[in-house]
Amino acid sequence: MERRVNYYSQGSKISAVLYLPDGAGVDRRLPGIVLCHGFRCIKELILPDYACAFAAAGYAALAFDYRGFGESEGERGRLIPYDQVMDIRNSMTFMETLDEVDPERIGLWGTSYGAANVVYTAGVDGRARCVVAQVGFGDGGRGMSRRRPEEVAPVLEMIRNERRQRVLTGKSTMVDPLMILSDPDSVAFFTEAAKSLPQLKTQIPLETVEATLEYRPEDVVHRIAPRALLLIAAELDVPAPADEFRSLYAKAGEPKKLIVMEGIRHYEIYGGEPLKRSIREALDWYRQYL
Repeated sequence: MERRVNYYSQGSKISAVLYLPDGAGVDRRLPGIVLCHGFRCIKELILPDYACAFAAAGYAALAFDYRGFGESEGERGRLIPYDQVMDIRNSMTFMETLDEVDPERIGLWGTSYGAANVVYTAGVDGRARCVVAQVGFGDGGRGMSRRRPEEVAPVLEMIRNERRQRVLTGKSTMVDPLMILSDPDSVAFFTEAAKSLPQLKTQIPLETVEATLEYRPEDVVHRIAPRALLLIAAELDVPAPADEFRSLYAKAGEPKKLIVMEGIRHYEIYGGEPLKRSIREALDWYRQYL
């Protein structure tokens, strides 16, 4: 069963879809899973595959649009990780209000940028009973720190100039997201996805670059324990290298598990056997810890 729902995050109305097992009712409260999407994505892309599978396995699954994206209210395209963390926390609160959901058994699932978000959220919010994160990152600035100074300098200057502009004018420079996430795999994936989901198209502020470079979920990952954390990486991932999750795993407490899916790239986890495996691994984790 699918039910369109709305609730509020920091005063903005959030658009979401609640997926429930057939025949679900108030007589038996279900464990709930909040699904958290990646970089500028919307709930109609990828999330239904996972949400339907989770619901079929007996979970209440909530797929939502972050503020400023898809059908949710909010400043268009504003992608600031700590704002999205608040959207996730408010989504958990919404789940707690549902008659069909056990408020003591709410887990998180996140992919790509959303994987970083669920790790950070669980690190600061103890209500997340267990976490599954796939193809994400632990330190948004790590890749930049490994570049040569002459490569980094123009980016830092752009950030400084953009910061000054926001202070003096109150406005951000808006850019095509593929100017930021510009690797060939990402460009191909989002270009193709936008053909069937034109609402995916949006611009985002350059402020996103600064906010992402400063975003370090691995600083709080140790706080998740003794709640459970599953990390699923893709061996050939370019946007979110597998070493990001290796670093997260090393800093996390038990119970924890790291799976590196061999021979696949970032977006290949969303189709075929990698998709099926990622769903199986997530469900095995939830059955054990949620």
